Amino acid sequence: MKKYVYILTFGIILGSCGGSDTPPPSPPTPINNAPTVPTLVYPTNNLLCIENVLNFDWNASSDPDGDVITYQVQVAQDMGFSQLVHTVTESSTLRTLSLEKGIAYYWRVRATDSKGLSSPYSSINQFYTEGTGVSNYLPFTPELISPISNEIVQTSTSTLQWTANDVDTDDILSYDVYFGTANPPSTKIASNQNETSLEVSLVSSQNYFWQIIVKDNNGGETIGQIWSFTTD
Repeated sequence: MKKYVYILTFGIILGSCGGSDTPPPSPPTPINNAPTVPTLVYPTNNLLCIENVLNFDWNASSDPDGDVITYQVQVAQDMGFSQLVHTVTESSTLRTLSLEKGIAYYWRVRATDSKGLSSPYSSINQFYTEGTGVSNYLPFTPELISPISNEIVQTSTSTLQWTANDVDTDDILSYDVYFGTANPPSTKIASNQNETSLEVSLVSSQNYFWQIIVKDNNGGETIGQIWSFTTD
């Protein structure tokens, strides 16, 4: 009987010291972090460019993980970047691109690491290429201030706010405002106004659309994007 007890005890000891068949847990997958957002250097905002072959320059991004960074440069003829002229990838912070003369352009850059994770796009710079014999340049596309795109407005009135620029700094800008529940908005609620804001009355549970046409005092006219918001 004692022999049996000794054997049983020895077996338990061996079992407890023999280890386990379960493999050790795998180390966690490292988290990849996006590069920082590039900042634009040249062409600067609202610049009138004498040449139409331009060196696009921006400040380098950094990557928290030390990954290799490339840059995507986009140049378009509209602020929404639906009319793209160039989309190029560059490993340095400089790219030379050829453009047409006498046209307003918009450009931005984003950084992408070697694992495919991208930063948000940079801010947008707008510029104009000088045209042959052009004495007047069209205003730039109006920029949205408020209400922000797709915002939910919870009041019975709202103030539409925007801004616009012109490389002809002596030009006087005026605005036509289109506003309503149709897309595109077809009702002109203000004409040739000089202010860059307008208060409107709202109805609850509606989708509203609005658009600005900016005009200079030399006959130039630029049609803005359609913006929208919703009432609660």
